[in-house]
Parts: sequence; structure tokens; C-alpha cells
Amino acid sequence: MIIGSAWIELHIPGVNSLKGKRQIIKSIKERVKNRFNVSIAEVEKQDLWQRATLGLACVTNNKAQANRTLSKVIHFIEQNRNISLTDYEIEII
Repeated sequence: MIIGSAWIELHIPGVNSLKGKRQIIKSIKERVKNRFNVSIAEVEKQDLWQRATLGLACVTNNKAQANRTLSKVIHFIEQNRNISLTDYEIEII
């Protein structure tokens, strides 16, 4: 069993409330779950308006597949016009 995990740092410009931030993050999480079948959650910076940290996890039987899946998720999130991806890290164990 191979476990892939990642964290993603996001900047959400133009948001001026936690409610606005949560709407954007909720939309991203739902689309990622439905499209890639991974677990995703906001894990840090919940009280900051324009910052968010997302945690991702997937389970597979192949390291390359785990890396490919998480890389696709990161690329998908980068394409969102409402946010800016500032940093990320992938770990495969």
C-alpha cells in the first residue's frame, strides 16, 4: 500500500471576508473530490481571509500513480482564476 500526501498553500486575492474565502475553498474541495477521488481538507490558516492551506491524501499500489494523481490535482488547482498557488509539497510513503 502506497500513501501519497500533499499540502498546498494558497493566496486568495480579492476576498474580504471569511465567508467569501470559505465559498471558494468549498468549491475547490468539492471539484477535486469529484474529479480525482482523493481526500482533501483545509488544514491551516482557517481564520485568515486571503490564505489557506489544503491537505491532500490518496492511497494506491504504485508510487508513480500516487505522484501522478497528486500532481494532477495541484495542476488542476493552479488553473483556478480565483486563487494563486504559492507553495506545495508532495510526499509518497
